[in-house]
Amino acid sequence: MQSPPGGHPPDLRTPVGESTVELPDVAPRLRDLRRRRGLTLEAAAQRAGLSPAHLSRLETGRRQPSLPMLLSLARIYGTTIGELLGELSPERDPIIRSGSREPSVADGWTYHQVGTPGRAMQPLRLVVPYGAQGELVRVHPGEEWLYVLDGRLRLTLGEALHELGPGDSAHYESLTPHRIAAATREGAEMLFVHTLLQSPDLYPHV
Repeated sequence: MQSPPGGHPPDLRTPVGESTVELPDVAPRLRDLRRRRGLTLEAAAQRAGLSPAHLSRLETGRRQPSLPMLLSLARIYGTTIGELLGELSPERDPIIRSGSREPSVADGWTYHQVGTPGRAMQPLRLVVPYGAQGELVRVHPGEEWLYVLDGRLRLTLGEALHELGPGDSAHYESLTPHRIAAATREGAEMLFVHTLLQSPDLYPHV
């Protein structure tokens, strides 16, 4: 979830509808992380493929970030979604018990953290309702793997369109433009793993 803006073309990672779910702690954390990285609002927005105005709305809480935006900003700031949400686990317990973490919701997607924050590989269990973020196109370094648990999923990789059902999986380079959406009105549930790649300057999107 796209080409860097050159005069700010349409932002493919920006969902059409506003999220109604509150993530109150994310906004100030996004601002603090940007400042700690020594990035201006304009520089960070350019690296994320957003307009400065849109990033400003995310940092002030006037707009809620979607999951693709959180993934992108986490990579740029050299952190993880868990840390963006304040889910720090200094002891790095390798066991995550069922029900030990509350799920988070952003722009229609429900995602459960099923891994330990701060690691290069980030696993999630995602619930994707029909129509949510269906037009978001993502391009970023790394790899992604997904496994459909329930429902049917539509995965676009470059120009190829694939429909996956329960038991189907996909493993692909995430520099390939890709889009994930539920294929049926019942939605879909999947396991999702992506790598958090950090370049030496912490700006892998450039």
